[in-house]
Parts: sequence; structure tokens; C-alpha cells
Amino acid sequence: MGCCSPRCMLIMLCCLQLVTALERQVFDFLGYQWGPIMVNFFQVVMVILGLFGAVQYRSRYVVMYLLWTLLWIGWNVFVCCVYLDLGGLSKDSDTLTLGISSHRSWWKENSPGCDPESLPTASWTNQQNPELTTVLRCWLEYQHIEVLHCTVQLLLSLLGFVYACYVVNVFADDNDSFNFNAEFHHPSKPFQLLF
Repeated sequence: MGCCSPRCMLIMLCCLQLVTALERQVFDFLGYQWGPIMVNFFQVVMVILGLFGAVQYRSRYVVMYLLWTLLWIGWNVFVCCVYLDLGGLSKDSDTLTLGISSHRSWWKENSPGCDPESLPTASWTNQQNPELTTVLRCWLEYQHIEVLHCTVQLLLSLLGFVYACYVVNVFADDNDSFNFNAEFHHPSKPFQLLF
């Protein structure tokens, strides 16, 4: 196995997908985003199966990874549409929290470079609605951070899909060219195992 073989590249892409999915899972847990938490969990499981399939030459596991990758790509496109308010979806809806909690993306309040706006009067700070608090001057707004996460996942998934297709094809070619008689034939033994 060469350093740049398709199998090696698939293993590296699976490792990168695993790291980025776990990172995304942590931030979704911090924001109580229950829909993404469940989907990220399945992503972690399927990437581990794909990684196992690539390491152990098991094409069925790689095929499961391939099928899941198609769903994962669709999910990331959906999340991009939610955060960019495309197709009638809204980032302010309860779509990603499944209506269970009122929380939103963790990045909404913790984006890099955001300073909370100083509130003008004391009566404004006494109000009980935390939704009225806004943030000013962010380096990168929270919806763009979420879309960036999805874009990274999309790029890794598309590359993983291409390499996984190639690896499944190579595994299938190896299985087709396997000669059972040559494998079990021992010239020194008088009996030969036949199937």
C-alpha cells in the first residue's frame, strides 16, 4: 500500500471526517441542537465502519459508508439552507432543535470577536426576555461559521465518496480475480481441496 494509494487516501479522509464530526458534535451539544446531534452520531458510526472496511478490505462496510455519505451530503446541504434562510427555511425556527428546546447555535452568542452591545438604559436590562440582547461587530457571524462547518463536511464527504467508489471497485476486482484452486492447492500434498 503506497502512501498515496486510494485506500490510504480513504483512510486519511475517514480520519479527518471523524475528527471534524466529533468537533461539530461538541458544539451542537453546547447549543442543544438535538437534530444535528443525532445525525452527527450516525456520521461518527458510519465513518468508523467505513474506516474499518478500508483497513480490513471489507467492501460491504465501505458500501455502507458510501450510502450514508449520500445522506450526509443531503443533510449538510439542508443545514446550509437553514442557516442561509434559503428555500423557505429559517435559522430562527426550531427545525434543528426539533422543538424540544429554545436554544440555537452555540456560535450565536460565542462567535469570535463579538462584543455584547452595551444596553442604553437600566429599564432595558431589567426585562426578562434574553432574546432582546444583540451582538455587534463580529468577525464572523454565527450562521457563516455553521455554513463553514457544513462546507468542510461537504468537501470531505465528496472526496470520501469518490475514493470509496474507487476502493469498492478495487476490492471487487480483487475478489473476482481470486483463484480458489490455486490458493488451496499444495503440490506436496496428494489431496487437493476443491470447491
